[in-house]
Amino acid sequence: MHPFIYKRMVGAVDPAATAGDVVYIYDKAGRFFGQGLYHPVSQIAVRVLAHDDAPIDDAFWRAAIGRAVAHRRSLGLDETTDAYRVIHAEGDRLSGLVVERYADCLVMEFFSLGMYQRRALIGRLLSEAMGPPPAASAAGGLAVQWRIVHRADAQIERIEGFRIDRGGEVANRRSVTIRESGVRYRVDVAAGHKTGFFCDQRDNRRRFAGLCRGRDVLDVCCYTGGFGISAKAQGGAAEVVCVDLDEAALAVAGENVRLNNVRVKTVHSDAFIYLRQMIENRRSFGAVVVDPPKFATSRPALDDALKKYHDLNRLACQVVEPWGVLLTCSCSGLVSRDRFFATVGHSARAAGRKIQVFDESGAAADHPVAPECPESGYLKCLWLRVQ
Repeated sequence: MHPFIYKRMVGAVDPAATAGDVVYIYDKAGRFFGQGLYHPVSQIAVRVLAHDDAPIDDAFWRAAIGRAVAHRRSLGLDETTDAYRVIHAEGDRLSGLVVERYADCLVMEFFSLGMYQRRALIGRLLSEAMGPPPAASAAGGLAVQWRIVHRADAQIERIEGFRIDRGGEVANRRSVTIRESGVRYRVDVAAGHKTGFFCDQRDNRRRFAGLCRGRDVLDVCCYTGGFGISAKAQGGAAEVVCVDLDEAALAVAGENVRLNNVRVKTVHSDAFIYLRQMIENRRSFGAVVVDPPKFATSRPALDDALKKYHDLNRLACQVVEPWGVLLTCSCSGLVSRDRFFATVGHSARAAGRKIQVFDESGAAADHPVAPECPESGYLKCLWLRVQ
């Protein structure tokens, strides 16, 4: 049962219910269905938290957060990185909340007013479940606390009716440095995309790097250079070019290049324009990764998004050397695996290239998927050999 109950599905509401309240949910026949966070204005009228009648109290939140943290601990992530997703919204049965750990910082991203209203409680319970940050040990047992940052998309704030204070401590320390399999990255926790970094691609970055030794590599829509820098620092790539239209992100990518003491070229350009230039110049690469932003932001935008995925992959196929590698990604939850697969196939044919799909992957294991909410498995990655 999907955790979203849309406004159009609601027949009647208790007049006493206010935005952010926990409400009981009943089906058309009057049978108890569950409990969730209510919002009278949002299109998602209720975000379901539980299907039993146990109280949604401090004990509920402590148990839910504790389970999420325990799952991440079981993955052994702390041995190789200090950047990972601690809470994955619907995947952890906590719809409306995402939490990332970046070094000694916990970034909480809110998608619902109800979650935002409980930010202090959630932050306290998160700190308890995580234990003291590693800096506490380095400081000789001093009471070092997690630094907690609140984030939300401006459109979410407008729809849900809250506004995050973006001043204070964040203004004094926006950037943190994280480690991932021997590579270091700076993360802008205040203004970077989403929560500042894309932890979901961690395993894919490592695997892609392993395919790049001695190859020229192109990282399209590189953001802060994750794939390209990893390909150089870990994978021993020859020449690496990172392309993005976001100047702020590209500036951080430049910092990451210097931080890892590698030679990587960063290019400020629209991805479509750059790929067309490379085709015109007959420039090709042994390994190409295409990881664009979410094209399908709503159902009405789906057809246009699929056209963009088609055009982007059609161009990307043309800059891959014969039998080179193309890793192409979609982070649009509304685009199904089958539709993305078909779109990439059509784009290759339109480019006059044949492809072999040698694997498929998604987000790293700290992004669990709830089967009843397929959007929680939003990331789709196809690994191709291009003939």
